[in-house]
Amino acid sequence: MIQNRMKELINLINKANYEYYTLDKPSITDQEYDRYVQELIQLENDNPDLILSNSPTTRVGGEVISGFKKITHEIPMLSLGNVFSEEDIITFDERIKKEISNPTYVCELKIDGLSVSLLYKNGELIRGATRGEGAVGEDITHNVKTIKSIPLKLNDNVDIEVRGEIYMSKKSFDELNKGREKDGLELFANPRNAASGSVRQLDPKVAASRKLDCFIYHLPNSLNYDIHTHYESLEYMKKLGLVVNPNTKKVNNIDELLEYIKQWTENRNNLPYEIDGIVIKLDNIDSQNKLGYTAKYPKWATAYKFPSTLVLTKLKDIKFTVGRTGQVTPNAMLEPVRLMGSVISKATLHNEGYIKLKDIRKGDIVSIKKAGDVIPRVEEAIIERRDGSEEVFEMINNCPICGELLIKKETAYYCINDKCDAKNIEKLIHFVSRNAMNIEGFGEIIIEDFYNMGYLKSFPDFYVLKKDKEELMKLEGFKEKSISNLLDSIEKSKSNSLEKLLFALGIRYVGSKTAKTLAKKYKNIEDLINSNYDDLIQIEDVGNVIAKSVVDYFSNENNMKMIAQLKEYGLNMEYLGKEKVNSLVANKTFVLTGTLETLKREELTELLESLGGVVSESVSKKTDVVIVGDKPGSKYNKAIKLAITIWNEQELIDNIKKGNWDCLLFVIYSIKVKWWPIK
Repeated sequence: MIQNRMKELINLINKANYEYYTLDKPSITDQEYDRYVQELIQLENDNPDLILSNSPTTRVGGEVISGFKKITHEIPMLSLGNVFSEEDIITFDERIKKEISNPTYVCELKIDGLSVSLLYKNGELIRGATRGEGAVGEDITHNVKTIKSIPLKLNDNVDIEVRGEIYMSKKSFDELNKGREKDGLELFANPRNAASGSVRQLDPKVAASRKLDCFIYHLPNSLNYDIHTHYESLEYMKKLGLVVNPNTKKVNNIDELLEYIKQWTENRNNLPYEIDGIVIKLDNIDSQNKLGYTAKYPKWATAYKFPSTLVLTKLKDIKFTVGRTGQVTPNAMLEPVRLMGSVISKATLHNEGYIKLKDIRKGDIVSIKKAGDVIPRVEEAIIERRDGSEEVFEMINNCPICGELLIKKETAYYCINDKCDAKNIEKLIHFVSRNAMNIEGFGEIIIEDFYNMGYLKSFPDFYVLKKDKEELMKLEGFKEKSISNLLDSIEKSKSNSLEKLLFALGIRYVGSKTAKTLAKKYKNIEDLINSNYDDLIQIEDVGNVIAKSVVDYFSNENNMKMIAQLKEYGLNMEYLGKEKVNSLVANKTFVLTGTLETLKREELTELLESLGGVVSESVSKKTDVVIVGDKPGSKYNKAIKLAITIWNEQELIDNIKKGNWDCLLFVIYSIKVKWWPIK
């Protein structure tokens, strides 16, 4: 009798979930739903031996697991290739038409979340797994079961694997961050990060509290169910009780496809969840199989990524920061606003000339854009929104840190006080940074604390920190292991190649690229010190300004004493790079844009330069290849206009292979990157 009632309640609750999440047509009130759940919980508490495996009460979170088990996907979960413009979509369609006559497509909103595989046996959910790197993911079943829009029992007793996207709604995200702010915890940057972090919690109660959701978008083996189109597979999964995005649409031609993209480009901000593009799939499954796959992507599908967008917010204040060169930069303090998935509260204003040219004032409503989709900047003031309370900008005359009078050089203002704390702290931060000495563990706060406590005042101080180990271990927040790790990283940095040291020294106008050029040319620091202005200007990419700056730096007595001290402490002063030339990379000029999956931008720059290529910051007629990652900026559009060759990461890998296989092995071992999935 009791078990029958429990089964009845489970059916009522599962039916209500299906009506609410899948059909969007609830037949009972929230109060009735809550009453059924409470009755079921009470019955299960009184009769724990009768609890059924598909009970919706398991969603509140079970036992804490000790770690994540690896799951090998029987069918790999491949990622999609990206396109970024209408021209790209037309090219995609034309390529399909070369092999498939009269293709039809299914357009889906690209949910900004975390891919998931769900496995059902006899209609019951038995496993949820992340995508991982495509072939192997992680078992997150304990957290998947807490997501109400994922049915624990399907409407049919079928064995099936489906794939979808776990996400967090904007409302749930805002509620989560409000709670974290109240508790003094670090806020999540965007809903995608929050969702990803939630499903990787060991305690399912955490995931249960985060109110995650899931849309199902793919049936990997449709033909096994006698389903021959993608759209039919979506309808089938919907009948099973799975939640499919209601805005999915089948289109018959390129015009309908482009209209769908236009519609959601304009209306995406009205959705209750974040999307970052549109997924386009060839509808016919047999045609999909005919087209097949590349090494990484299906040829029958692609993802259109939205262009960068502008948002409006209020400029509350303008504050000034001091960089390592002494340059004083104005920064906009903004009312927090979400832009492309991140919460923006400050943005660069560049310099006095930029602010005055655009007449940007404190109190203005301003438009914010992410430059290259990475760095937020103030584009312009919305003049028509002014109410008269705005304050006209005036550049400060004195350093905001030490109070010394500022000196104007060209378009920027500088603090020239060598004892300015802000300048010295920024120099130390630069010295340990990734492209410089790459001393891991030294965040900005630690550098500032050690500076204020007197442990770090100059570059050589890093290399005598070990004498203060016992004292450092007594500091709040530090233990023997963390201090030992810092000291080990400092010791390791002594063996860096010369270009790392040259960049770390902070010689004005000498960036990481120029530092490498000088290191390659002179091989050791002594020969560079003994070079003269006339020698330096003969080097490609080293002009008058850089040559003079290098000569001035090594003419300074204090700088020379400091270098001698670093040498005494055992730092390498020679170029250690090995030269390899790749026939398809050497002597070509590359420009990088967008976020890359496999390598960070600095690593890819190092890779290309190690093979004889040149990496430039801007696209011009002299550019040979533009390498495009996720969310590329204006460089991509300019490359298309100039008809410059465009490679994605896989095409880069393929060309390295063609140019010289030994070079590829050299790159993998020399910069210690992940092994690429070369097939």
